[in-house]
Amino acid sequence: MKHNLTGPDERGHFGIYGGRYVAETLMPLILEVERAYDTAKKDPVFQHELDYYFTHYIGRPSPLYLAERLTSHWGGAKIYFKRDELNHTGAHKINNCIGQGLLAKRLGKKRIIAETGAGQHGVATATVCALFGLQCVVYMGAKDIERQAPNVFRMKLLGAEVVPVHSGSKTLKDAMNEALRDWVSNVDNTFYLIGTAAGPHPYPAMVRDFQSIIGREVREQLQKAEGRLPDTLVACIGGGSNAIGLFYPFLQDASVKMIGVEAAGKGLRSGQHAASISRGQPGVLHGARSYLLQDKNGQVQDAHSISAGLDYPGVGPEHAWLNDTKRVQYVSATDDEALVAFQTISKLEGIIPALEPAHALAHVLKIAPKLPKNHLLVVNVCGRGDKDIFTVAKALGVKL
Repeated sequence: MKHNLTGPDERGHFGIYGGRYVAETLMPLILEVERAYDTAKKDPVFQHELDYYFTHYIGRPSPLYLAERLTSHWGGAKIYFKRDELNHTGAHKINNCIGQGLLAKRLGKKRIIAETGAGQHGVATATVCALFGLQCVVYMGAKDIERQAPNVFRMKLLGAEVVPVHSGSKTLKDAMNEALRDWVSNVDNTFYLIGTAAGPHPYPAMVRDFQSIIGREVREQLQKAEGRLPDTLVACIGGGSNAIGLFYPFLQDASVKMIGVEAAGKGLRSGQHAASISRGQPGVLHGARSYLLQDKNGQVQDAHSISAGLDYPGVGPEHAWLNDTKRVQYVSATDDEALVAFQTISKLEGIIPALEPAHALAHVLKIAPKLPKNHLLVVNVCGRGDKDIFTVAKALGVKL
């Protein structure tokens, strides 16, 4: 039976989630982005441009790699890595940035603003702005600036202005708040390039569409390698762009199981985690309704994860809907489990993953040994780990 998933509706809702909860000042801008995107996605010239940069600039398609040593080590499922860490800039973020960058050019916007946590979206945005000759301002929490120093320097090298955010928890949520404030103040010349499948409509669907290249490639590559569809797809989830990019092209295939892995931080009972679906309640944040970490008064709580990219107290609205419809299973992995996976994959496969996909890999290490040898499991390695070596060294008590 096909799963009936046709969201979002014309108002940007996935069931009760999504929508546009924004200041009146922003509505004309949001509607302008929506109109431009609706026109662009039907335009073969736009698609041709997108395909050109995907191939010749990003380096797509990214490989689908059979992790033989890992598979043999665990003796269970056949594990494939979708290697989006091999994209230019080292993560999946560039897919969406190229798409939105082309859209900003179409709209004649000369100034791009973005938020970033792990810095990968900031680097990808700064890269695209350098490529297209656009001014770039990236908002980043002061705490994230501290733990992602290499990416901060990369952004500056690429010509971006990095603005530290000292409010709240000094992480991704606060960076997004500041970016939205900037957008309200600079309505004429500025385009807000959101990095994840969250925010007001049309961003969740637009980011999903640009990231769906991941799942479309997996479909084609696995057909070539194995002659059939995968049995299980696994991806980490903060806001959820890499996960929805992998899952979306398979949502209608009832035989394909999908698992999103949230950050359990220091444990789900510790209060220090970023598991918005597992431990959150529906509420409104950054222009959309979704699952959020909040207290009994509805105040958004601080999230915690060793991974700066998963350290967000909400999740994209489509994921909230996929959870409620039970099409996707959402689980979590702790900081410690991610650290074990980070080291295991490095030693067994010679691939140092980012801490974000290390959470997805941690879950793979739990389930793969129990699955049959003919079970095809694909995990999205959506970022490379060189940005995280200082964080990992500190966590392991290693002095560099």
